[in-house]
Amino acid sequence: MISVPNSLKAAFFLPLASCFLMLVLPAGCKQEQQSFQPPPPKVVVSQPVKEEIVDYLEFRGNMQAINTVQLRARVEGYLDGVYFKDGDIVKKDQLLFLIQQDTYFAQLQQAEGSVQNQEALLDHAKKEFARFSKLYEQKAAADTDVDNWRNQRDTAQAGLVSAEAQRALAKLNLSYTWVLAPFTGRMDRRLVDPGNLVGSAGSATVLAELTQIDPLYVYFNIPETVIPSYILDARTAAFKSSDSKQDAQKLPVFMNLSNGEEYAHEGYLDFSSSTINTSTGTLLLRGVFPNTDGRILPGQFTRVRLPLGKKKPAILVPEAAVQYDQLGTYVLLVNEKNVVERRNVKTGAQKKYFYVIEEGLKGDEWVVTTGVLKAAPGKPVTPERAPVKAPEGKPDQGTAK
Repeated sequence: MISVPNSLKAAFFLPLASCFLMLVLPAGCKQEQQSFQPPPPKVVVSQPVKEEIVDYLEFRGNMQAINTVQLRARVEGYLDGVYFKDGDIVKKDQLLFLIQQDTYFAQLQQAEGSVQNQEALLDHAKKEFARFSKLYEQKAAADTDVDNWRNQRDTAQAGLVSAEAQRALAKLNLSYTWVLAPFTGRMDRRLVDPGNLVGSAGSATVLAELTQIDPLYVYFNIPETVIPSYILDARTAAFKSSDSKQDAQKLPVFMNLSNGEEYAHEGYLDFSSSTINTSTGTLLLRGVFPNTDGRILPGQFTRVRLPLGKKKPAILVPEAAVQYDQLGTYVLLVNEKNVVERRNVKTGAQKKYFYVIEEGLKGDEWVVTTGVLKAAPGKPVTPERAPVKAPEGKPDQGTAK
């Protein structure tokens, strides 16, 4: 029997063992990979919010100032001073511009002198007329003298009236040299700098523009087919009543800014057009909103909301939970077996970041609010229950229909 050295055995069997391991190990790893299953995806589920709301009609509106005025130079002269900064809030009767006054002070003094002169002439004519009238009664004066002094008295009286009118006109022209704010509001930029001649050649130079920004009007059009009954009732009551205050009842109106933010202050309707626009079939309405912080600007577009009816119970879900596809609007639910289900729903009004669910939910379901893309109908998930906060704001505000 031939003996084989150990070194040759090792050289022969080691490669063979390596080949065997290479064949066996991959099969074992593959079996382990096939047997491993990842856990169901985690999602956050919440029950819908139950709340009382009011439905609203929503329209596009445009903000406008209640008062806007162009400040003009009504007399000619050089602009002596500007007493505001561009964009300032000014008070009623505040001095804004000053026009050169020397000429108008002199004209006023001249008019005052004319008045005093006419008063002296009138006084003298009255005395002479009275004296000659007595002499005429005593047959010591001719009737022509009496007639002469009567005429001079009447002429002096007419001259005094004219002089007083010239004095009043001079005072008025002098007052025009002070350009005052006719109401409280916000100044635009000035259009004329000090030192420039204004009001020349009879033209009323525009100096600046003043706008009242608190409160503000919002104008909007509403189709005649959806005019709320309470607006028609208010018009009917105002038409039948002789009391003009009847039309001033404050019907509520709400507003969202152009960025979707709900405006904190409630407004009221104060005007509706007397006719329907035959071209558009709409009625023009106007609301009044406070603007104490100056946040709203005239010309800004808004969303105006008119309340409809009384409060009613509603079911709300976060807008992130509402999905859309070719079959319609739906939400994903997680049942008691932690399996995802699809539920078709009908959405209504929107409040903040919530949708009102008009059909499809009872309110006790667990709706997937976070991780919607991880959830698939018929597949299991790992739900994490979390309460959802109700939308901020008053219960009867924020919806639109």
